[in-house]
Amino acid sequence: MSGPLHVRWLGRVGYADALAVQRALHRGSADHLLLLEHPATYTLGVRADAGHLLIDPSSVGATVVTADRGGDITYHGPGQLVGYPVMTVPVRGGGADGRGGMADTAAYVHGIEAVIIDVLADLGLPDATRRPRHAGVWLDVAGPAMRKIAAVGVRIDRRRSMHGFSLNVTREVDRGFAGIVACGITDASVTSLEAEGIVVTMQQVVDAVARRGALRWAEADATRADHAWRVVPSDLAAFTREARRPDDDTHPAPVRPSRGRQPVRMLGRLAEAGVDPSTAVAARERKPDWMVVKADMGPEYRRLKQTLRSLELVTVCEEAGCPNIFDCWNDGTATFMVLGERCTRACGFCLVDTSKPLAPDPDEPRKVAEAVEKLALQHAVITMVARDDLADGGARHVADTIRAVRDRNPGTRVEVLVSDHQGDPAALQVLFDARPDVFNHNTETVLRLQRAVRPSASYARSLSVLGRAKAAGLTTKSGLIAGMGETIGELELTLVDLRSVGVDIITIGQYLRPTERHLPIDRWVTPAEFDHLRAYGEALGFAHVESSPLTRSSYHARQGADASAVPEAIEHASVV
Repeated sequence: MSGPLHVRWLGRVGYADALAVQRALHRGSADHLLLLEHPATYTLGVRADAGHLLIDPSSVGATVVTADRGGDITYHGPGQLVGYPVMTVPVRGGGADGRGGMADTAAYVHGIEAVIIDVLADLGLPDATRRPRHAGVWLDVAGPAMRKIAAVGVRIDRRRSMHGFSLNVTREVDRGFAGIVACGITDASVTSLEAEGIVVTMQQVVDAVARRGALRWAEADATRADHAWRVVPSDLAAFTREARRPDDDTHPAPVRPSRGRQPVRMLGRLAEAGVDPSTAVAARERKPDWMVVKADMGPEYRRLKQTLRSLELVTVCEEAGCPNIFDCWNDGTATFMVLGERCTRACGFCLVDTSKPLAPDPDEPRKVAEAVEKLALQHAVITMVARDDLADGGARHVADTIRAVRDRNPGTRVEVLVSDHQGDPAALQVLFDARPDVFNHNTETVLRLQRAVRPSASYARSLSVLGRAKAAGLTTKSGLIAGMGETIGELELTLVDLRSVGVDIITIGQYLRPTERHLPIDRWVTPAEFDHLRAYGEALGFAHVESSPLTRSSYHARQGADASAVPEAIEHASVV
């Protein structure tokens, strides 16, 4: 192990998304400890006996997946902390530098168990221990009421670890475990901290695991970033009570704001994330000089606009109110937005319409290809509105547009900026198979602000999408918006995570509030800070970092793609 340990509390994450993030991190060299909850899921290890699943999983709202870890069957669900250490494992018999032998799997597993045992002692349960020949953490191993409080199952490949442990926190897990022979063990029961009389919050458990994990696995300092905890100050609690219907981290219901005031759910989510809207930049405050853009409707701008109108095409340049529209259009470049101009999500920063979307135009791929030809573009960018109303999220339509542009413009490089397609592997594969020259999916903000900024998406899912694209052999790109309540340190940690999953190109720009009903501007990030972030990203090994107050996702897209063509940019850099 080398460098800092990057500890991340990710909130509730689907099993497939978490696995994709692990695989992406596994291909790199940085050490991560991912902490999260899963929705109800039964996982079967490589030696699992299917007969140990005793019920119909749907009866408890669970899914079943086959995992590439050791062990039998176990359950993951709300009320259980799951930990995935993804790190380089020391070797048996190697030198002080950790080289010269095979990974010491037994010592690694014992180390995980030791972390959990220490955590339990910290939380008031000092009698937890190991059980010979049975991985995990146990209570009363010598008595008639032997019970298991934590499971351990790992995979180590090329000295890099995956999977890890699950620690039962509340009795909410009881129903899930009642449906299986947990870990194939028939002579013991399953317990939790709550069942043992220890009533603690998940945040307290995460803090304890993060502290003990850093003591065991961090050779240098540990870093920490958290998804916002769902604790709203009492004076802002009314914001969340006005929600129209329940939501979750994965599929919250979009809410259109009332005219003349900020939506209460948005303010409640800002409060969860520790952002005080009362200290934000006033809606009509004068922009700093570095944010002022002069309109320049030159001949190339007018020609491009006329071409787009004649083909009834939409650009994100106009729909999102991009400040670089004059610069880019006069340079003969534009970003085409397909699948209409209405989005099925309601991100707090975005101006795109959220009315009910219309059916996709089947002739749109041809129109985009014709526009690219008429404009003689060498680098075409195709973005999309989120279309969660479509079975594949619009993936086939985007893929058809890529192919149409290539067929008509064989010398044009194609970049796409896509939604997360709700993490659907089949939909993402359709996009991967179309082989865009650059695959862009924006993370938008830091982990803590995800739920406030884009409530229908998640940080872990974005990392999983980018990691899958990288595994498919694509050049990957992502973008961040600054000035919504994050710190520079949090942006640095986000850059670490993006580089760790293999992202090649990164864009960072200042948030501009589209209307008074959107997220407030927390502050104006200075040009010097953007310069710092560029240098920081370059030191991490990104092939290209576009960082300035006016940067947007497609700004200087051609230059970014040119830089990413350097062969060594494809490999993960060590994160220090």
